[in-house]
Amino acid sequence: MDITILGIESSCDDTSAAVIRNTTLLSNVIASQAVHVKYGGVIPELASRAHQQNIIPVVDTALKDAGVAPDKIDAIAFTRGPGLLGSLLVGTSFAKGLSIARNIPLVEVNHLQGHILSHFIDLPDHDMPHPDFPFLCLLVSGGHTQIVKVSSPLEMEIIGTTIDDAAGEAFDKCAKVMGLPYPGGPVIDKLAKEGDSDAFSFAKPHVRGEYDYSFSGLKTSFLYTLREKVAAEPDFVERHKADLCASLQRTIIDILLGKLIKASKESGIKDIAIAGGVSANSGLREAVAETGRRRGWRTFIPEMKFTTDNAAMIAVAGYYRYCNNIFSDLGVSPVARLEEIL
Repeated sequence: MDITILGIESSCDDTSAAVIRNTTLLSNVIASQAVHVKYGGVIPELASRAHQQNIIPVVDTALKDAGVAPDKIDAIAFTRGPGLLGSLLVGTSFAKGLSIARNIPLVEVNHLQGHILSHFIDLPDHDMPHPDFPFLCLLVSGGHTQIVKVSSPLEMEIIGTTIDDAAGEAFDKCAKVMGLPYPGGPVIDKLAKEGDSDAFSFAKPHVRGEYDYSFSGLKTSFLYTLREKVAAEPDFVERHKADLCASLQRTIIDILLGKLIKASKESGIKDIAIAGGVSANSGLREAVAETGRRRGWRTFIPEMKFTTDNAAMIAVAGYYRYCNNIFSDLGVSPVARLEEIL
């Protein structure tokens, strides 16, 4: 029997709704928020207000694009967390309201697990390649950097995590220091293609945790380099922007891949995936693919449209929970921190 899931994602500054039938994507609608650009970061209050304005038209468009009536939905999957509490509250409240109005079951989804399970979304015209279980997933998003051992759609173990800044935060904070527009990660990626990745050397951390990450030292090293150079050459950043971006990006990728290679070697797992917003970085995508070729990995790199926050990944994660009869009641509340979900 076919199962149709409506997914709702509102963890940060993108309002998204998607419809899947089993694992096949029927629609995926995203409304982004440009209001945060001038502030150099997401303003939580503005984000939650924009979600309130966007949620109804986004869900309505997703259902119409999919050609699915509300009474044909088997379950509503929504992001419970982690994320911005006000933003999550909008999506959770809407999901509850629709659940009551249509008597449709609710399925809560861990946002990060949604990113990982985006590798199991199929498209209407063809099935996508899927990793075999168990596989390792390097999850790199704005606020999280993790290596996750994925044994099944419902069994995931975090074997490595950042102890301070995430990779996405390192990109954005260093971009801000250079005066680049927000979000900084894509801008650095673009400029890095024009620069020399060996032009500068930045600190790489030594972390006690076997597969854990740290990016605060890199950020500090980058800042000290800029201060020192700018003191002697006021227009240094403008003249060397591309080289700075290329060197920074190379260092972050080296840090990410160093632990991932170690985890693969010691676990014997050679199905390797990446996920999360930073998996859109062209340098990281190329480095993972090349490393996979050299080490005999089967690598799984998501389509660009599934790297950022989207409801398709929430819907497919909800599908697997639905198949295992894991439902939520109306008393469920959103949570901002990952630790509150685990």
